Parts: sequence; structure tokens; C-alpha cells
Amino acid sequence: MGKAAYGWMIMKDDNIPGTVVRTSTIPEELGRLVYLLTDKTGTLTQNEMIFKRLHLGTVSYGTDTMDEIQSHIISSYSQMHSQSSGNSTSSTPSRKTQSSAPKVRKSVSSRIHEAVKAIALCHNVTPVYESRTGVTAETEYAEVDQDFSDENRTYQASSPDEVALVQWTESVGLTLVNRDLTSMQLKTPGGQILTYYILQIFPFTSESKRMGIIVRDESTGEITFYMKGADVAMSTIVQYNDWLEEECGNMAREGLRTLVVAKKSLTEEQYQDFENRYNQAKLSIHDRALKVAAVVESLEREMELLCLTGVEDQLQTDVRPTLEMLRNAGIKIWMLTGDKLETATCIAKSSHLVSRTQDVHIFRPVTNRGEAHLELNAFRRKHDCALVISGDSLEVCLKYYEHEFVELACQCPAVVCCRCSPTQKAHIVKLLQHHTGKRTCAIGDGGNDVSMIQAADCGIGIEGKEGKQASLAADFSITQFKHIGRLLMVHGRNSYKRSAALGQFVMHRGLIISTMQCTAHGSILSNLVMLSFKMCCLLFFKAVFSSVFYFASVPLYQGFLMVGYATIYTMFPVFSLVLDQDVKPEMALLYPELYKDLTKGRSLSFKTFFIWVLISIYQGGILMYGALLLFESEFVHVVAISFTALILTELLMVALTIRTWHWLMVVAEFLSLGCYVASLAFLNEYFDVAFITTVTFLWKVSAITVVSCLPLYILKYLKRKFSPPSYSKLTS
Repeated sequence: MGKAAYGWMIMKDDNIPGTVVRTSTIPEELGRLVYLLTDKTGTLTQNEMIFKRLHLGTVSYGTDTMDEIQSHIISSYSQMHSQSSGNSTSSTPSRKTQSSAPKVRKSVSSRIHEAVKAIALCHNVTPVYESRTGVTAETEYAEVDQDFSDENRTYQASSPDEVALVQWTESVGLTLVNRDLTSMQLKTPGGQILTYYILQIFPFTSESKRMGIIVRDESTGEITFYMKGADVAMSTIVQYNDWLEEECGNMAREGLRTLVVAKKSLTEEQYQDFENRYNQAKLSIHDRALKVAAVVESLEREMELLCLTGVEDQLQTDVRPTLEMLRNAGIKIWMLTGDKLETATCIAKSSHLVSRTQDVHIFRPVTNRGEAHLELNAFRRKHDCALVISGDSLEVCLKYYEHEFVELACQCPAVVCCRCSPTQKAHIVKLLQHHTGKRTCAIGDGGNDVSMIQAADCGIGIEGKEGKQASLAADFSITQFKHIGRLLMVHGRNSYKRSAALGQFVMHRGLIISTMQCTAHGSILSNLVMLSFKMCCLLFFKAVFSSVFYFASVPLYQGFLMVGYATIYTMFPVFSLVLDQDVKPEMALLYPELYKDLTKGRSLSFKTFFIWVLISIYQGGILMYGALLLFESEFVHVVAISFTALILTELLMVALTIRTWHWLMVVAEFLSLGCYVASLAFLNEYFDVAFITTVTFLWKVSAITVVSCLPLYILKYLKRKFSPPSYSKLTS
């Protein structure tokens, strides 16, 4: 019930709207995290892509020169339209003649036209139109041109990168107006509709890091294979060039996400041969995936490099102060991303994942054991230094020096792993859990983060633009990264401290009555010899009452008294501890160092366990022996005195434990006391009603209760005066 209450409080917090708790078993885990593993795109960044750069090798275009690209596109399609109109009666040259024609150096205008057309065709974007009546439709291009305006068009795709690229081609004059399973239509600046038939599509995967499409131009019959992807995947596919690697690094250092675009013209015979082999591979029973990949790779050779694109993904709101807060709370942050090393490093610095005073050690690429050994030795000499490492180098280090690498990485204030696959992300989480034994938290927004989120002790998903896979697979779902600060510093901290207090108090409630009542038989001495230390302690807890009555099987509290003690008499005050808090939420956010104390385990440890055991033994002994010493004639008086003192002691102990009073806590205290007083009139079977209305009963109960609780109040006062907890300085 306490954990369910914590989840309800999280979802009702107006400062973190949209937060969903999908599990009620681990809310207190949010208060003891040591490692936070985070994705970059859509987690630290907004996942709202803006096209910033187009590089053709010899010339580069930025946001301030996009109008030049637009003028080239308008000029190119105007010339094509006039030539097609003037030569409408001329025959089109055969594709065989075109393919055998000598290569000539293309003009800048022609290269821009080819690059923009490739970007407009190589994607998985679908245009969707909203009609005036509110009906969404994907229409034929004739209907689009006649009935739908550009203002009604929106784009849907699997990734915001895809939408950003298609929106950019629209801004320069080449617009995607329709797409279905077999074709797509582009509208030129002059309003002409160009139709391309989709022959094959090769979707993007995290393993291949690229996607491709084969299309046929309806007007000319030309077949073209377009492909785009990460530079590491495309560098071995495109023809030799001397600028791609350098320009990719330059864009990445500016924090841009890069894509390499290439094409390859195919003859009809080449495509038919590929299609036959491709279909045969898809029908294979054994090793189908490998055979299909081999056929596609046979086509991915000597492709013509068209352009390099740069897309910007801005940081989310308040990412910098949130990361700084987490770092001050003692949480070590690891960023695991599939982006380039330079891009990941740039984002790590700009987001303050790496503080201004820290150096960054970029782990050099290693391919074998010797190189990994040398690089680890070089890194071992660095101090207070963030680590940046690629996925390939990480795999080599973990293969040969797993323990050494994890030990060194855990000493870093921050770690950035770039070019990471989803399986690598999950593997890193498991390594940290295995080697450190600390609590880990993973946060992401996409389907490629699901394995990492599920592997962590606590998974947090962000409802992003790439779907809800991560949020549905996570333990907690948030809408923005900045909400994780309040989720951990306030709710995580409170949940952990409340669970610790609630658990210890429930244990105390059981031990104190076990100390008072026992139905065991036999002598204590024989049991001490026969049983282990723990069993001896348990027998001692239960032995006070039975030893007085020579170990006779005489229960102290019977029937409704035992049931009432565990339910209506003490349940509400004990459960009200879920409302307790040592500092206000604003103070917990202002001083994240308070969170660091929880990782030391001082709120719930063997020390606190034995303290509460001793308190239970002391109070149980005082209540039992006090009642036995003060009763005069009848055994029923012992029951009345001890049970009433027990209820009052529990209520006072709850009051002693509470640090900040809530009005519901006061109601719970008086409600429980009122229920007990009201029930005395109906407990004739257990109590002497005439006795409990006397002054003698009242002073005996009061004396026993004061003796059992007053020393603890005095100790609490002395501790707060001479050894106050860290939070007390903020509340005084």
C-alpha cells in the first residue's frame, strides 16, 4: 500500500505533468541510484531536426545560402520542362547508350539537382492531408493538386530526421505530394508532377546503419538505386573521395547529425538479375537473413557520392541544470548514443554532461589486445577525466580487459559511448550491475533503448517523437528529461526514506508484542544450547511473559485484541508515515547533495535494524514487567494495563518518528486513539470495565508509557543537538 501511495503521489505532482508510474514495486529504487545511463537523441535533445548544411564536396551550403539551392532547382526543372516540351516528338536515348556514355564533370547546378532529388526520394516518409471536413486522406496526386493546399499537408515517418529532410526539399522547391506502396510523386517548382515507381525498399536498421530504395522514373524509364546512411557504413560503399571523412568530422564537431547520400544507376538487365537473386534469397529456408544481406551487398558497390547532409537537434529545455543537479547528487552519468564520436563529444560538452573543469579523454580506436592494453595504460594515468569511447573500441576492451576497463570507467565522472548498438547499451548496464553492485537507471525515448531500459534496475522512458515503445517498456514514463530531477531528488528520496521508516516501524510493532507475549514451552537454558544465535534472540523476545508464568501456554492477548492491534488501533498512524518528509521539495532540489547521503545506506542498515530491535526489547520489557509489577489482584488487569500502554506507546513512537507533520497524520493519531477508547465499551470479554474507569488504571498506564517512551525522546533531543543530520540545518 505504501508503494502504491508513492506512485499516486508521483502521478499527481503538477510539477512533472504526464508522468506515469507503470510499476508499484520499485518506487524507492529512485532514491538510491548511483549510475544513470542515458540516450542522446530525443532524451537530452528535442528530436526536432532542422536542416542546417548540405555539402557537395567542393561547395557547402548553410542556412544563409539555401536560396541559392532553390534557384538552382528552379532553373534545372525549368530547363528540363522546356526541353521535354520542345523535344516531345524525339525519341529517348536508350539506357544502354546512357550507361556506356563517357563520364563528364557535372556542373554545380546538376549536382545540386541530383542531391536534392536523391534526398526527396530516399526515405520512408508519407504525406498526409487534412481535408476541410477533418477527414485525413492519402490521395492521388491529381486530387492533391486540385483539392488540397500545401498548408494541409503533414509528413509522417519513423524518424524525425526523415521528416526534416523531406521538409527541406519542399522548402527548396521539390515537394513530396503523394506516396503509396508502389509509387511516389514529386511536384517541381513549376507545378509539374513527377512519378517514380518503387521497385525495392531496404529499411534502416541499427546494425546496417543505412537505408536504400530502388525507383524507376515513369517519364524516362531510368532505374536508380539511392542509399543514405551513417558515414561509417557508407564510406566503404561509395567511390573513393578525399573529403567525406574530414567534412563529417567538421559537421560533427558543430553538433550536427550527418547522413551520406549516394546513388547508382542500373540497367534493366542489372536490375532483373538482382531481383531474381533477391527473391531466391528471400525464399531460402536456411540462413535467409545472411543470404538476403549478401545479395543486397552485391549491389552496394562503387556508388556515386552525391552529398553530405547536416541536421541539428537542439537540447531540451533545462537539460544543463538537470545534469548538473544529478552530478551534484553523486550520480554518475553515462551517455550511450549511436551518433559519431565528434557529435557525441560536442553534445556532452554543450549539455554540461562534462563540466567545464574536467578534461576529456578520447579513447583511440583499438582493434586488438595489444592496442587496447596500451590505451588502457594511457587512460589509467588520467585523473578526474571524462571518457569518450566508440562502440568498436569498447567491444575490444571488454573482450580482453573487461574487469580493468569497468574499474577505470567507474572512476570517471562521466562516460560517453558513441556508435553504440542497442545490444551494447544493454550489455553496459549489466556490466555495471555485475561489477559494482550499485543501482542503475536507464532513460531513453526510442525503440532502440528498450533493451537498455529493461536491463536496468530502474527504467525511465520518455514519450518522444519516435513512438511510445520506450515509455511503455519502462517502469516510469516522463515527458521531458528535466522531470527526472524532481522524480529522483524529491519523490525518489522521499519514497526511500519513507519506506525505510515504514519498514522499521512495522518490524518494531511486531517485535514489541513478541517480547511481551510468548507461548513457548521449556527452559531458556536448554534452548540456548540447542538453537542458533538468531533463534535464541527470538526466544528471548518472546520469553518475558511466558517465563513469569513458568512457561505455561497462556496467551497474553486473545481474539479481537490481537486483530485490533495490527489493524484499526495502529494501522492508520503507521501508514501515515508515507506522508512524512524531512525537507521541503524546493530544498531537496536546491541541495541535491542530500540525495548523496541515501546511497550510503544510513536510512536502512544493520545498524538501524539492531537499534530498533533494542528499542523493541526495551519497550516490550518495560510494558510487560511494569504491568506485572503494578497489577494487584486479577490477571485481566494486566491485560488492560499492558495493552492500553502498548497502544499509547505505538502512537507516541509514530509521533517520535515523524519529522514534518501533515494534517492527515494528526487525524490518524486521534482517530486510532478514539477507536480504541470507543471500543473499550464493547470489550467486556477482555477488560474489566469498572477498573479501566478508575484513576488507578490511568496513572499506572501513564507511568508505564512515560517510562517506555521518555528515554527515547531524550535521546532524540540529544542527538539532534550534538549530532544533527544534514537535513536538519536546512529545516532549522
